[in-house]
Amino acid sequence: MNKFKYFILLLAGIAIVSCNKDHDDPVTVPLRDYAEQYKADNDSIVKYLKTNYIEDVSANFDITIKKIPAGGTQVSIWDQKVYPLQTREVYNDDITYTVYYLTLRKGTGLAPTNTDRIFASYVGWYLDGTQFDSSYNIPGYWDLDGTGARGVFVDGWKEIFPQFRTGTSTSNGSTGEITYDNFGAGVMFLPSGLAYYGGSDNIPAYTPLVFSFKLMDLARMDHDFDGVSDFDEDVNHDGYLYNSTDKIKYPNMPAKLIDDTDGDGTPDFLDVDDDGDGWSTLKEITKPDGAPNTGISKYYPYNPIIDNPITPNIDETETWGIPAVNADGTIDYTSPNRLRIHVDKNHHVIK
Repeated sequence: MNKFKYFILLLAGIAIVSCNKDHDDPVTVPLRDYAEQYKADNDSIVKYLKTNYIEDVSANFDITIKKIPAGGTQVSIWDQKVYPLQTREVYNDDITYTVYYLTLRKGTGLAPTNTDRIFASYVGWYLDGTQFDSSYNIPGYWDLDGTGARGVFVDGWKEIFPQFRTGTSTSNGSTGEITYDNFGAGVMFLPSGLAYYGGSDNIPAYTPLVFSFKLMDLARMDHDFDGVSDFDEDVNHDGYLYNSTDKIKYPNMPAKLIDDTDGDGTPDFLDVDDDGDGWSTLKEITKPDGAPNTGISKYYPYNPIIDNPITPNIDETETWGIPAVNADGTIDYTSPNRLRIHVDKNHHVIK
């Protein structure tokens, strides 16, 4: 997926370079206004949804979409009810997008956050039906946060994948082959502002894109390396974490999207001291010497965990999670809604 690997996202204000016919010197052409381009893209996407239909969805959730011929009686994607068209409101570049998507199957496992690593396959095509990329039903790992060699620079992926869940896996003991079932599968219809706005490789600038996809598995990430996964630092539990310090992409971020316990302007998933008490989160979740009921890690897990049957020679059991200090001074290691010590600025470490 070279375009995900090598494309460098153009920020607002960076210019597209073209050649002046009268001179050899390059001429800078400012990027189009995001709001105006979104209106044009949305019109094109709605037209596509009303003039194309779902020809087939295979047993493995491969979808075929075709244009309704003149005089055709096929039911459009917009009007069909088998896979009802859904929408998600997305704040990006200081405008609110409406993103359309189809759920072919929700999935039965875990839902990723928009900063997790996913194991997924995909096919991408333009609104005219031309395919521009595919993983050929071979899933790969992609970092939804857009960093690293496997970073996804299509913001639409970050917004739609968390609406789906992973599946179940079975390993063949003799060959080691892993097969997946019950995975989430869908289709997303993205305006260019949530895709490759200024263009990339073989993708022209200002081009809406369609992706079908299958979500097989995920890995939880910990972007601030504080021992608490991004998933567990999603304060409002909506499945989305945004870098509210990025004032270019999010100049006026709605308060409901901010996950910042101490209100210092840095979201918890990027904050090494979540409660602002002067004690790092990693220090606060470190087990004291000789702590009972502990597993193999030196840090308390967010919640107690059970042994992993895949590793029969290692017991990962943790009967205690990150502690909380009750009003009477007693320690709570297990209640699901306890005020864990790393987000309680009045308490620091358990001795």
